Amino acid sequence: MEEIYVNERYVKPANKPSIKKPTAPRSYKRSFYLVVILSLGLLAGLLTLAFYYKNSSQDSAEYLSMNNKLSSITEERDLLNATVSVVSNQLSSMTEERDLLKANLAEMTKELERLQSLFNQKKTCSGGWSEFNCSCYIRSQSSGSWDAARKDCRDRGADLVVVDSPEEQTFLSTITTKRVWLGLTDEEQEGTWKWVDGTPLTLSYWGSTQPDNGGEEDCAHVYSGEDMTMNDCSCSTSLKWICEKAPDYCIVS
Repeated sequence: MEEIYVNERYVKPANKPSIKKPTAPRSYKRSFYLVVILSLGLLAGLLTLAFYYKNSSQDSAEYLSMNNKLSSITEERDLLNATVSVVSNQLSSMTEERDLLKANLAEMTKELERLQSLFNQKKTCSGGWSEFNCSCYIRSQSSGSWDAARKDCRDRGADLVVVDSPEEQTFLSTITTKRVWLGLTDEEQEGTWKWVDGTPLTLSYWGSTQPDNGGEEDCAHVYSGEDMTMNDCSCSTSLKWICEKAPDYCIVS
């Protein structure tokens, strides 16, 4: 009995069944968290990229719009500069024309004052000269050849008389009744009569059968008498002459 007691005393209690706790492995939790973190990071990156792309697109569009506006403003500026240049050139040209007109006006004013001064002085033909139709005439006192007669007229600031109208031919009869040299010759070409001012003879005042060129007669004079018809004779013949010149001024009525 004692032995059984002892045995019972030292008998080990039977092992109780253990209850397993439903715990997840640590490695699985870590993987799950890592995936979540990576997903969130990727999502944040995508959102950031999308926001940046959106802002970048807006910035590009705004930059393009601003660039187009700047280009348009630059073109308008260049056009305005070109217009300003054209207007400036036109203004410069108008200024030059204005100055030229002012200078011409000043010259015309001076000329008008000069003419008014001459008119106020009432100068026509100087002493000894006769006036007719805006010309002055004088008959020489001496006689000489045609060349000598012309030289004397030129020394007086005149030339041998040129007759270009019947009225002037009649007027000559009031100056002289003698034969006088005219400013008419055909020395350059025989038969081609020209006045000393270079104009050809158009009105004929020749006497009957004249000119006849009898003995190298290359110079013309007027006959004595009221008709004052013309005749040719040798240029060395000694005759008086009539000089003609323009007056200081002329008033045509």
